Amino acid sequence: MLNISGIKEGVVLDHIQAGKSMEIYKYLGLGKMDCTVAIIKNARSSKMGRKDIIKIEGPLDSLDLDVLGYIDHTITVNIIRDERIVEKRCLSLPDRLVNVIHCKNPRCITSVEQELPHIFYLADKEKEVYRCQYCDEKHS
Repeated sequence: MLNISGIKEGVVLDHIQAGKSMEIYKYLGLGKMDCTVAIIKNARSSKMGRKDIIKIEGPLDSLDLDVLGYIDHTITVNIIRDERIVEKRCLSLPDRLVNVIHCKNPRCITSVEQELPHIFYLADKEKEVYRCQYCDEKHS
């Protein structure tokens, strides 16, 4: 049994689809943050078979849960204080994403106006389809 010590204060991202932890690490910008990060890949899970877990220790005011909801809304977010889980958050697909994904349409205003934020809205919740706010291009 692999043992990774508990954390005093921070977040544990659990039930990550096996192999997705590095993508989440990148999207959340954890490499640029001043915090301790432990990534556990391919952990055994009775519910999922295999899963990844990310433990992040430190103050996490800048953690973007919308990004997590977009990547995988089945992830469980455990908020840790004084080495105990004080809150469990379930994610959902965000209604809006800002500067997470980028419009690929060469005729979109975001291609010309570089400083414009890339804003996408959730167009179809069942099919998990996002569209550009400016040109309505579907993100694939």
